[in-house]
Amino acid sequence: MSIVTATPKGQIVIPAPIRAKYGITGGSRVEVREEGGKIVVVPLLADPVRQARGIFKGGDSALKALAELRREEAGR
Repeated sequence: MSIVTATPKGQIVIPAPIRAKYGITGGSRVEVREEGGKIVVVPLLADPVRQARGIFKGGDSALKALAELRREEAGR
């Protein structure tokens, strides 16, 4: 656990080990929200499409399923 101090403008510094762990660098975007009486800081994906690639690996191919569906529709 790290303790940080807020500036008069409400700014805080996220400790370096946490920034490194979550890939937060200068210019990174984060979401700040309140959850159950706590302030939560969530790093946003810089390129959501690229970073989400492969998360469904091992399952059926969506492209193959779509192509099959199109063939069935064309056959009707």
